[in-house]
Amino acid sequence: MTLPENTADRTFQVDLRGLVDLLSHHLYSSPRVYLRELMQNAVDALTARHALEPAAPAGSFGIRLYADRSVVRVEDDGVGLTEADVHTFLATIGRSSKRADGIAEQRGDFIGQFGIGLLSCFLVADEIHVVSRSARTPGAPAVEWRGRGDGSYTVRTLPASARPAPGTTVTLTPRADAAEWTAPARVQHLARHFGSLLRHPVTFDDGSGGSAVPVNPEPAPWARTYPTPGARSRALAAYGEEVFGFTPLDTLELNLPAVGLKGIACVLPEAVPAGRRHGHRVHVKGMLLSEQAEEILPDWAFFVRCVVDAESLRPTASREALYEDDTLAAVRDALAERLRAWIARVAASDPELLHRFLQAHHLSVKSLAVHDDDILRMLLPWLPFETTDGHCTLDEFARTHRTVLVTSSVEEFRQVAAIASAAGLGVVNGGYTYDRELVHRLPEIRPEVSVADLDPATLTAHLDPVDRETELAAAAYLALARDALAVFDCDVALRSFQPASAPALLVDSREARHERTRSRLAREQEGGLWGDILGALQQEAPRAQLILNQLNPLVRTAVAIVEPELARTSAEALYGQAALLSRRPLRPAESSLINRSFLDLLAHALRKDS
Repeated sequence: MTLPENTADRTFQVDLRGLVDLLSHHLYSSPRVYLRELMQNAVDALTARHALEPAAPAGSFGIRLYADRSVVRVEDDGVGLTEADVHTFLATIGRSSKRADGIAEQRGDFIGQFGIGLLSCFLVADEIHVVSRSARTPGAPAVEWRGRGDGSYTVRTLPASARPAPGTTVTLTPRADAAEWTAPARVQHLARHFGSLLRHPVTFDDGSGGSAVPVNPEPAPWARTYPTPGARSRALAAYGEEVFGFTPLDTLELNLPAVGLKGIACVLPEAVPAGRRHGHRVHVKGMLLSEQAEEILPDWAFFVRCVVDAESLRPTASREALYEDDTLAAVRDALAERLRAWIARVAASDPELLHRFLQAHHLSVKSLAVHDDDILRMLLPWLPFETTDGHCTLDEFARTHRTVLVTSSVEEFRQVAAIASAAGLGVVNGGYTYDRELVHRLPEIRPEVSVADLDPATLTAHLDPVDRETELAAAAYLALARDALAVFDCDVALRSFQPASAPALLVDSREARHERTRSRLAREQEGGLWGDILGALQQEAPRAQLILNQLNPLVRTAVAIVEPELARTSAEALYGQAALLSRRPLRPAESSLINRSFLDLLAHALRKDS
């Protein structure tokens, strides 16, 4: 497209106050990040100074923090800025000094990448005062820059005495409404919070006249030397307890040299509530990035919390999360492998720890075993399941049941558990997350065991039929019962089974109920669009079964009833009791039936007594 001849390029106008408001409400989580941004800029300046003077002894350059009730000051011995640098980088929003000629190729060595960190100081102050002297230009004078919240700034050259050594000093005069974040005690706390693992020496002075105190007196615990491996393990576990507030079940040391990542993973001693994920504490080049970084580990690894320090991970613009890229994906995969290796080691060499781990985190391990064949082979026999033999491992269960039946829902298991156990059937509750899928994979580990889904026909086949004479004597009652329960698509049969205390068993599946619901809706919508759709989906609707127990005295009395209305009422009451024992949600019609049958039986009993 050709532009008209009178078209001229124009420059965007920036409302700095509006931009600061945007940062405070949408980019940064809290005004407290102003100190992290200042410390981060100082660390990057020190990194550039070391690149400029690689022979300088370690620890010769540092960061000094000062805060009293009137000012907050951050001073560093970094590479500093010339007057041209000040105009270029401090006065241009979005341009980072890390893009300067000569260090652009080293940007991976710096924490900040976005050139907007200094703006965060406007969250707590109306003016930023910077004095800097460049280490790149010998003899360069000190330069003063004052930036104000209205978008204006001034620059002037100062005598060498204003800043005799290379480096930068940033001074803030806090606003009254920012006292919460700029009080000396809070500044010291924030400095330790963000910078406890920094590799450069950092000190803090509260202006009381005492000596400055170190912010990061010791290196990271994994970077220290210990007299024995046991002492190292105890120290790492103690650090995890200090950071997270719990005693780890075990502590794994993490080390990925390819990306410069080191740290620890602490195994939680208690189960994590379903749907809840703990965040991880992530440092980048020593600076705390986030305490709630979930993306560092895969979803299934919610049984650990990590503290890591990495060199090659990229922060987002807010420096409060990690940028999702190939490096982060590779780190996530590598850490997942470390966790798998830990599980394998524990499974092979520490059965007591394995038992405590699975007792707390079996759901997490089940989610991993579904997708990881190695973990499946190692741990499936040791995972606990709810069975007709109680809560036990599949290995224990398979020793007594070569044929394992599994239900598709919790309610189906509860319907049949007592009856199946008495009949000698081995049934596993497959209604919990991952359980049914995992039980079906048991033959991969135990080829001698077969697994099948439990259906009503399987269970009914294991119940003893009654003799022909008893069946004929009960025929009239069974016919009345079937008629009374037809509204629930329920058949009625008479069998003998243990325990004798159970008068009736309601055999029904969720899929069968759904299919009956589709059939009913198809009939109601016959001829319409939805009727055609439901009709196309419709299968032969399986019926529920109410199986009466001939061994139960109450049932033997009921099938002998000759009065039709009383027979119908007793059948409804038996259906209602069996539905309650199944522990599934009752439909309104079933709740009404239970109430009505109870009142009818009570009225019959009262009339009989009178």
